[in-house]
Amino acid sequence: MPSSPQRPERFRRFAVEVSEALGSYWAFVAAFAVILAWACSGPLFHFSDHWQLIINTGTTVVTFLMVFVIQTSQNRDSKAIHLKLDELIRVQVKARNIFADLENATEEELKRFAEEFRKLREADQGRSRLQAADDAISRAIGRHRHPRH
Repeated sequence: MPSSPQRPERFRRFAVEVSEALGSYWAFVAAFAVILAWACSGPLFHFSDHWQLIINTGTTVVTFLMVFVIQTSQNRDSKAIHLKLDELIRVQVKARNIFADLENATEEELKRFAEEFRKLREADQGRSRLQAADDAISRAIGRHRHPRH
């Protein structure tokens, strides 16, 4: 049975809505109330195996399903953040475009970039953070001066 292009989009919207709803204060309060009600019902059921099985099964099923919902939302958020960062890198004059695709770099490439940035940090150690911030602002203003009409 071929899947229609609308199914993934429907699931994505569902995942976003569920993530937002279940990530709220009220969802936490509701979950806490369920656990509290379960715990309070323990004496009523003599803390039996069946009583424990109810909470174990319920939490296992909810956890299993939420893994997929959360992963879908995080994948989308991660992709959106990468695209935003790619755009920021692309518009910077001195930025290296290689960084726009860094999530696909090999471990060796990542190690080389990390080493490069470690050396840059060491070179900046003698300067205060305020001096470094002032220099960065000066460079940014210098690059983005617009002629006045």
